[in-house]
Amino acid sequence: MSVQDHSALASSRPDFAAIAAWIPNGASVLDLGCGDGSLLRYLQSISKVRGYGVEISDKNVLACIRNQVNVIQGNLESGLSGFESNSFDYVILSQTLQATHHTESLMQEMLRVGREGIVSFPNFGYWKNRLNIMQGKMPVSESLPYQWYDTPNVHLCTLQDFEIFCAEHKINILERRVMTGKIEIGLLPNLLGNTAVYRFKRAA
Repeated sequence: MSVQDHSALASSRPDFAAIAAWIPNGASVLDLGCGDGSLLRYLQSISKVRGYGVEISDKNVLACIRNQVNVIQGNLESGLSGFESNSFDYVILSQTLQATHHTESLMQEMLRVGREGIVSFPNFGYWKNRLNIMQGKMPVSESLPYQWYDTPNVHLCTLQDFEIFCAEHKINILERRVMTGKIEIGLLPNLLGNTAVYRFKRAA
Protein backbone atom coordinates (compact mmCIF):
# COMPACT_ATOMS: atom_id res chain seq x y z
CA MET A 1 0.00 0.00 0.00
CA SER A 2 1.43 3.37 -1.03
CA VAL A 3 1.86 6.45 1.15
CA GLN A 4 -0.98 8.06 -0.81
CA ASP A 5 -3.22 5.08 -0.06
CA HIS A 6 -2.39 5.37 3.66
CA SER A 7 -3.25 9.06 3.63
CA ALA A 8 -6.51 8.54 1.76
CA LEU A 9 -7.66 5.79 4.15
CA ALA A 10 -6.68 7.79 7.23
CA SER A 11 -8.71 10.73 5.91
CA SER A 12 -11.82 8.72 5.00
CA ARG A 13 -11.67 6.36 8.01
CA PRO A 14 -9.88 8.02 10.95
CA ASP A 15 -10.82 5.04 13.12
CA PHE A 16 -8.33 2.97 11.09
CA ALA A 17 -5.38 4.98 12.47
CA ALA A 18 -6.78 4.74 16.00
CA ILE A 19 -7.07 0.96 15.70
CA ALA A 20 -3.59 0.63 14.20
CA ALA A 21 -2.07 2.56 17.10
CA TRP A 22 -3.21 -0.17 19.51
CA ILE A 23 -1.96 -3.17 17.53
CA PRO A 24 1.72 -4.14 17.81
CA ASN A 25 3.81 -5.40 14.91
CA GLY A 26 3.16 -8.99 13.96
CA ALA A 27 -0.05 -9.40 15.97
CA SER A 28 -2.72 -11.84 14.81
CA VAL A 29 -6.02 -10.19 13.91
CA LEU A 30 -9.54 -11.32 13.03
CA ASP A 31 -11.56 -8.57 11.33
CA LEU A 32 -15.31 -9.23 11.53
CA GLY A 33 -17.50 -7.75 8.82
CA CYS A 34 -14.33 -6.79 7.01
CA GLY A 35 -15.98 -5.35 3.88
CA ASP A 36 -13.48 -5.10 1.03
CA GLY A 37 -10.55 -5.81 3.37
CA SER A 38 -9.34 -2.20 3.58
CA LEU A 39 -8.66 -2.29 7.33
CA LEU A 40 -6.72 -5.55 7.23
CA ARG A 41 -4.75 -4.32 4.24
CA TYR A 42 -3.98 -1.12 6.13
CA LEU A 43 -2.89 -3.04 9.24
CA GLN A 44 -0.76 -5.41 7.18
CA SER A 45 1.02 -2.43 5.69
CA ILE A 46 1.37 -0.45 8.95
CA SER A 47 1.90 -3.21 11.53
CA LYS A 48 2.66 -6.37 9.53
CA VAL A 49 -0.29 -8.12 11.15
CA ARG A 50 -1.33 -11.68 10.33
CA GLY A 51 -4.94 -12.72 10.14
CA TYR A 52 -8.26 -13.09 8.41
CA GLY A 53 -11.38 -11.17 7.62
CA VAL A 54 -14.91 -12.54 7.88
CA GLU A 55 -17.42 -11.20 5.37
CA ILE A 56 -20.83 -12.34 4.11
CA SER A 57 -21.09 -10.38 0.84
CA ASP A 58 -19.94 -12.14 -2.34
CA LYS A 59 -18.87 -8.80 -3.81
CA ASN A 60 -16.76 -7.90 -0.78
CA VAL A 61 -15.20 -11.37 -0.57
CA LEU A 62 -14.00 -10.94 -4.17
CA ALA A 63 -12.71 -7.46 -3.29
CA CYS A 64 -10.74 -8.93 -0.37
CA ILE A 65 -9.16 -11.48 -2.67
CA ARG A 66 -8.21 -8.70 -5.10
CA ASN A 67 -6.72 -6.77 -2.16
CA GLN A 68 -4.68 -9.85 -1.18
CA VAL A 69 -6.50 -10.16 2.14
CA ASN A 70 -7.24 -13.59 3.63
CA VAL A 71 -11.01 -13.83 3.92
CA ILE A 72 -13.55 -16.37 5.12
CA GLN A 73 -17.12 -16.05 3.92
CA GLY A 74 -19.50 -16.30 6.83
CA ASN A 75 -22.39 -14.75 8.70
CA LEU A 76 -21.47 -13.11 12.02
CA GLU A 77 -24.99 -13.68 13.30
CA SER A 78 -24.24 -17.41 13.31
CA GLY A 79 -21.40 -16.88 15.78
CA LEU A 80 -17.70 -17.70 15.66
CA SER A 81 -17.83 -21.40 16.44
CA GLY A 82 -15.38 -22.12 13.63
CA PHE A 83 -12.59 -20.38 15.55
CA GLU A 84 -10.78 -21.81 18.57
CA SER A 85 -10.60 -19.91 21.85
CA ASN A 86 -7.71 -17.43 22.14
CA SER A 87 -6.70 -18.05 18.55
CA PHE A 88 -6.12 -14.33 17.80
CA ASP A 89 -4.49 -11.46 19.64
CA TYR A 90 -7.21 -9.03 18.55
CA VAL A 91 -10.73 -9.40 17.19
CA ILE A 92 -12.00 -6.24 15.50
CA LEU A 93 -15.54 -5.11 14.73
CA SER A 94 -15.14 -1.85 12.80
CA GLN A 95 -18.29 0.17 12.03
CA THR A 96 -20.34 -3.05 12.18
CA LEU A 97 -21.52 -3.23 15.82
CA GLN A 98 -24.61 -1.15 15.08
CA ALA A 99 -25.65 -3.50 12.26
CA THR A 100 -25.56 -6.71 14.32
CA HIS A 101 -28.73 -8.33 15.67
CA HIS A 102 -27.13 -10.52 18.36
CA THR A 103 -24.80 -7.96 19.92
CA GLU A 104 -24.41 -9.59 23.33
CA SER A 105 -23.41 -13.02 22.05
CA LEU A 106 -21.11 -11.57 19.38
CA MET A 107 -19.23 -9.43 21.91
CA GLN A 108 -18.76 -12.47 24.14
CA GLU A 109 -17.57 -14.54 21.18
CA MET A 110 -15.07 -11.82 20.27
CA LEU A 111 -13.52 -12.19 23.73
CA ARG A 112 -13.53 -15.97 23.53
CA VAL A 113 -11.68 -16.02 20.21
CA GLY A 114 -9.40 -13.05 20.87
CA ARG A 115 -7.33 -11.94 23.83
CA GLU A 116 -8.65 -8.41 23.28
CA GLY A 117 -11.44 -6.84 21.25
CA ILE A 118 -11.67 -3.55 19.38
CA VAL A 119 -14.87 -1.93 18.15
CA SER A 120 -15.64 1.33 16.38
CA PHE A 121 -19.12 2.73 15.84
CA PRO A 122 -20.98 5.97 15.09
CA ASN A 123 -21.99 7.81 18.27
CA PHE A 124 -25.75 8.35 18.20
CA GLY A 125 -25.33 10.90 21.00
CA TYR A 126 -23.40 13.30 18.74
CA TRP A 127 -24.93 16.77 18.92
CA LYS A 128 -25.93 16.91 15.24
CA ASN A 129 -27.82 13.63 15.64
CA ARG A 130 -29.59 15.02 18.71
CA LEU A 131 -30.49 18.16 16.77
CA ASN A 132 -32.01 16.11 13.95
CA ILE A 133 -34.11 14.16 16.45
CA MET A 134 -35.29 17.42 18.05
CA GLN A 135 -36.34 18.56 14.57
CA GLY A 136 -38.39 15.38 14.21
CA LYS A 137 -36.07 13.58 11.76
CA MET A 138 -33.78 10.59 11.93
CA PRO A 139 -30.15 11.65 11.50
CA VAL A 140 -28.45 11.38 8.11
CA SER A 141 -24.76 12.27 8.12
CA GLU A 142 -21.31 11.15 7.00
CA SER A 143 -21.14 8.67 9.88
CA LEU A 144 -24.83 7.66 9.49
CA PRO A 145 -25.33 7.93 5.73
CA TYR A 146 -28.59 6.00 5.38
CA GLN A 147 -32.22 6.99 5.32
CA TRP A 148 -34.43 5.44 8.01
CA TYR A 149 -36.05 3.07 5.50
CA ASP A 150 -32.88 1.58 3.97
CA THR A 151 -30.44 1.58 6.87
CA PRO A 152 -28.61 -1.63 7.85
CA ASN A 153 -28.23 -0.20 11.37
CA VAL A 154 -30.43 -1.95 13.93
CA HIS A 155 -28.73 -1.13 17.26
CA LEU A 156 -27.50 2.45 17.31
CA CYS A 157 -26.03 3.55 20.63
CA THR A 158 -24.23 6.37 22.41
CA LEU A 159 -20.88 6.19 24.21
CA GLN A 160 -22.72 6.00 27.51
CA ASP A 161 -24.91 3.15 26.26
CA PHE A 162 -21.88 1.13 25.19
CA GLU A 163 -20.02 1.70 28.45
CA ILE A 164 -23.04 0.65 30.50
CA PHE A 165 -23.35 -2.46 28.30
CA CYS A 166 -19.70 -3.35 28.97
CA ALA A 167 -20.07 -2.88 32.73
CA GLU A 168 -23.18 -5.09 32.80
CA HIS A 169 -21.51 -7.82 30.73
CA LYS A 170 -18.20 -7.95 32.64
CA ILE A 171 -16.20 -6.39 29.83
CA ASN A 172 -13.24 -4.28 30.91
CA ILE A 173 -12.65 -1.19 28.73
CA LEU A 174 -8.90 -0.62 28.36
CA GLU A 175 -8.82 2.46 26.13
CA ARG A 176 -11.22 4.78 24.33
CA ARG A 177 -10.73 7.26 21.53
CA VAL A 178 -13.49 9.57 20.38
CA MET A 179 -13.20 11.72 17.28
CA THR A 180 -15.02 13.92 14.85
CA GLY A 181 -13.31 13.57 11.51
CA LYS A 182 -9.58 13.47 12.30
CA ILE A 183 -9.96 15.63 15.44
CA GLU A 184 -9.75 13.73 18.73
CA ILE A 185 -12.39 14.83 21.24
CA GLY A 186 -11.53 15.08 24.93
CA LEU A 187 -14.19 17.47 26.26
CA LEU A 188 -17.80 16.23 26.35
CA PRO A 189 -17.07 13.28 24.02
CA ASN A 190 -20.61 11.87 24.11
CA LEU A 191 -21.89 15.20 22.79
CA LEU A 192 -19.06 16.38 20.52
CA GLY A 193 -17.69 13.13 19.05
CA ASN A 194 -19.30 11.37 16.09
CA THR A 195 -17.14 8.21 16.10
CA ALA A 196 -15.98 6.07 19.01
CA VAL A 197 -13.25 3.42 19.14
CA TYR A 198 -12.83 1.12 22.14
CA ARG A 199 -10.28 -1.51 23.15
CA PHE A 200 -11.44 -4.02 25.74
CA LYS A 201 -10.97 -7.46 27.29
CA ARG A 202 -12.88 -9.83 29.50
CA ALA A 203 -12.98 -8.65 33.12
CA ALA A 204 -10.99 -10.79 35.54
